[in-house]
Amino acid sequence: MPYGISFRSLIKASLVLIGIGALVVYVSYQARFLITGPQISMTTELDVRQNTRQIELQGTATNISRLQLNGRPIFTNPKGEFTTAVILENGYTVTTLTAEDRYGRTTTVTRTFVYTPSSFIN
Repeated sequence: MPYGISFRSLIKASLVLIGIGALVVYVSYQARFLITGPQISMTTELDVRQNTRQIELQGTATNISRLQLNGRPIFTNPKGEFTTAVILENGYTVTTLTAEDRYGRTTTVTRTFVYTPSSFIN
């Protein structure tokens, strides 16, 4: 080989470069959690007008360390899915889901509902 480079040293250098490349790809892939922050997505979108007092909010929260509904902690399963019951007040009710990650960044999802008992609906 020219310049005194042996086949063995070429293989070693190639393996080192492949290892460094794989490490860079892995770190970049894992950094997406740091970049995106906490995420909340609602599984079901409920109508604003409700004629039942109790409703269920369902969704998925990812990259979180804490999840709250109107300041009350709620919990997720290992997949990040949550289901929580909400009791609607007469008239207008605002629900606020707040997710926080371990770096203190927050994401908020707000939904409003109007409770009208079925006896008032014509």
